Amino acid sequence: MKQPLVHQSPIPGLGLSAGITLTMLSIIVLLPIGALLLQGAASGVDVMWAAINTKRTWGALLLSFRLSLIAALFNLVFGVAVAWVLVRYRFPGRKLLDAAVDLPFALPTAVAGIALTALYAPNGAFGAIAKDLGFKIAYTQWGILIALIFVGLPFVARTVQPVVEEIEREVEEASATLGASRAHTIRHIILPMLTPAALTGFALALARSVGEYGSVIFIAGNIPMKTEIAPLLIVIRLEEFDYPGAAAIGIAMLLISFMMLLAINAVQVFSRRRIGYV
Repeated sequence: MKQPLVHQSPIPGLGLSAGITLTMLSIIVLLPIGALLLQGAASGVDVMWAAINTKRTWGALLLSFRLSLIAALFNLVFGVAVAWVLVRYRFPGRKLLDAAVDLPFALPTAVAGIALTALYAPNGAFGAIAKDLGFKIAYTQWGILIALIFVGLPFVARTVQPVVEEIEREVEEASATLGASRAHTIRHIILPMLTPAALTGFALALARSVGEYGSVIFIAGNIPMKTEIAPLLIVIRLEEFDYPGAAAIGIAMLLISFMMLLAINAVQVFSRRRIGYV
């Protein structure tokens, strides 16, 4: 009797590999989150709610998540466009532009914040132009938004770029041969293929923007109820030795971020199933 073929994994030892993975995940992710939750639980729900339920805290949370969402949406559109241009077109300086996309990954966030402030301050190159036009960028919410867009763009572009490389030109040519317009091809053929990767990049950009600190504090102005972000408020609470207050704000950010990422993940699952049925 012929024995069935056994397909072995190239990485042997499920127990060993799973154990190493779970151990590293616990040390790097689960233990810090658990410590944060334990700090909040030790303080009590009343103390946590008292620390969160203030105008300053709600203002900082609303500002952080609102601007992070706007920046992630901008990067979703612009990042997909950048990935498409880098893959589908050949032009002078393309490799330089491709390398520049990764610059926010390598550049220290504090250096990025100082550079953005120098550019968009009232006496900076772009800030002076804005001043002549009658508005201000640095030390306002516009400055925060620009900083968040800067740090989040590579997440979308680099996530979508490999998917664009896998889309064959013959698919677009076949659509055009059948009489479809460019808008129809983009809407019904290209975008469904890019949607899962684009949503993944959007989630990564959103998560990075929500927790961004170094590149924002220099350009924000840090005025309570106006340009004070939630990560800065956490640092302020720590400097005041108000550890329960800092933990409470951190837990609030954790819960809000988890709900937003859960919603994005649900949309991803829906889009993948939809593509599978098409």
